[in-house]
Amino acid sequence: QVQLVESGGGSVQVGGSLRLSCAASGHTFSRYIMGWFRQAPGKEREFVAGISWSVGDTFYADSVKGRFTVSMDNAKNTVYLQMDSLKPEDTAVYYCAAALRNGGNYRAERVYNYWGQGTQVTVSS
Repeated sequence: QVQLVESGGGSVQVGGSLRLSCAASGHTFSRYIMGWFRQAPGKEREFVAGISWSVGDTFYADSVKGRFTVSMDNAKNTVYLQMDSLKPEDTAVYYCAAALRNGGNYRAERVYNYWGQGTQVTVSS
């Protein structure tokens, strides 16, 4: 049973930082891409960042590039999203997800097989 559990969300002021964690269990994730997505009220869920579990390659949405950093700890089976210079438009529920690495478009949520329950991030001015 694959389980992804996010934590680390909360409320922060503009310009502040948060680090989200995604603890993965129930599978060997070496052949997976781990993605972070977010969904703001009234909007569709959108891609934020991704990382290849086996080689550590990272990729980002243009809206967060230079401000967010995705990383992983293999020993803990945990993926992180460090979010700096937060803006009000970063307010959303953040989800981590896992997709089998098979050449798909890893910016598209449809390729992700497993999802966490989400964690709320609120940025206030």
